[in-house]
Amino acid sequence: MEIKEITNKQEWEDFLVDCSEKTFLQSWNWGDFNQSVGCKIWRFGVYSQEKIVAVALVIKVSAKRGTFLFIPHGPVLTPGLVGKDLEEIMQLIKEQLSSLATQEKASFARMASLLEANEDNNILFENLGFRNAPMHSSAYEATWKLDIYLNESELLSNMRKTTRYLIKKISENPEISIEITADPKQIQTYQDLNKSVARRQKFVAFSDDFITKEFEAFNKEGQVIFLFGKYNGQVVCGAMVIFWSNIAFYHQAASLGKFAKLSIPYLLQWEAIKEAKKRGCTIYDFWGFTDPEKYPKHPWAGPTLFKMGFGGYKKEYIQTKDLVFSNKYWINFIIESFRRIKRSL
Repeated sequence: MEIKEITNKQEWEDFLVDCSEKTFLQSWNWGDFNQSVGCKIWRFGVYSQEKIVAVALVIKVSAKRGTFLFIPHGPVLTPGLVGKDLEEIMQLIKEQLSSLATQEKASFARMASLLEANEDNNILFENLGFRNAPMHSSAYEATWKLDIYLNESELLSNMRKTTRYLIKKISENPEISIEITADPKQIQTYQDLNKSVARRQKFVAFSDDFITKEFEAFNKEGQVIFLFGKYNGQVVCGAMVIFWSNIAFYHQAASLGKFAKLSIPYLLQWEAIKEAKKRGCTIYDFWGFTDPEKYPKHPWAGPTLFKMGFGGYKKEYIQTKDLVFSNKYWINFIIESFRRIKRSL
């Protein structure tokens, strides 16, 4: 096997189409987006007899707490890779990361892999010298998915009774409507919602520039939409959904608290699922999961219960791993550990 950079978009995307465990965080357009916000990136492919068996988008992250290399939801692997083949691939990627770290003065590399959470994979990373990261770093470690190749009647019947009832009730309310748009002019509408939620929940929202460039990166190929829930013409909730490689991703959402009793996000979500079906998607990824029974006080517990009401199944992956290159890593470790405790994550 050998590892080398991939410069052909078609080659990259064609490989990913046939991979089962993947998200748009390894798409070509996500790499373009990161470049647009000033990040340096590399797109590596691992080849076996001139055939791609794995790809990894590597992003250089420069922050006040230090510089590191990040592989979000990667590497993406040919389905069924196990044993020595998997070990060889991961070893090649580790060596490439080590070389890049020296070149770019990075103190560590972070890998948010979509390998299954099990003992064998933990041992694999341990043998390679990785350690558990203090935080998941913007790429989920578990998610809730829904197979949407079923017809609409079957999808509705598989939902929680309350969810199904609310969708029907809200859809019959003439004061409530759902708008679906890919108009870049609506970015500010979404951001107004997002900033309102950020103020209420006391977190820092993504900047206008960040959301604009993310939207533009996927909109150039018709891969992203906004959905807005309206009450008497006023926008009260919204979501950004990305469609990529036959999967729809419920990537971001925001809603005004004073309209919570109207339960409009239930109808918005259902309209997003129907739109995904129209576009030929077979999976709807709700983007993030935490077990609400095990962790009832986790910030994601409430949103997860909402997502579970639509039916589906959980997917849990190995914990995000760090590969340490210098003692500067421990500054980042302390800062992130403090943030995790403060946010109850």
